[in-house]
Amino acid sequence: MEPEKMKVKICLVGEGAVGKTCLIRRFIHDQFDDRYISTLGAKVSKKEIHIDANESSVDVDMTIWDIMGEKGFRELLKEAYFHGAQGVIAVCDVTRMDTLTDLDEWVAAVVKVTGKIPVEFLANKADLKEQQAITAADLESAAKTHDAPFLFTSAKTGENVEHAFSELAKLISARAHAQ
Repeated sequence: MEPEKMKVKICLVGEGAVGKTCLIRRFIHDQFDDRYISTLGAKVSKKEIHIDANESSVDVDMTIWDIMGEKGFRELLKEAYFHGAQGVIAVCDVTRMDTLTDLDEWVAAVVKVTGKIPVEFLANKADLKEQQAITAADLESAAKTHDAPFLFTSAKTGENVEHAFSELAKLISARAHAQ
């Protein structure tokens, strides 16, 4: 049976330096670079993945939007950036509790434009165990507010990166089939 085809737009949100660009680079190219270069504006990447969801197989053509993590920028470009998004990956840095707290505002900004869409919370930099400031309970509590699944990821080691994107794709696919 021919797999179903689906095009989806996903936005990554979160404060600057939480690892959004590194997560995308790891997912798309399986590479990691720890030189920090601030994303200016928005960068769009594409990758097709295959998922098995609801007893059907789906080829998901993902357009992944990476946004600059500055709050002022969020206000300025949110309409254009979030418009048409079918899923959100909300990223925080496990070593900085404030980056988790700020995700509420980021997710609220998306929902204002898109309505309720699947959200997934990622606590990135899970490889920095000694500096970890966010616990699984903290992450779970923040994610619960948005009925969202959550994962600890590391763009550096690749831990849970593929899994995070495919899980979001499954949520989007399930939502599309439910409508």
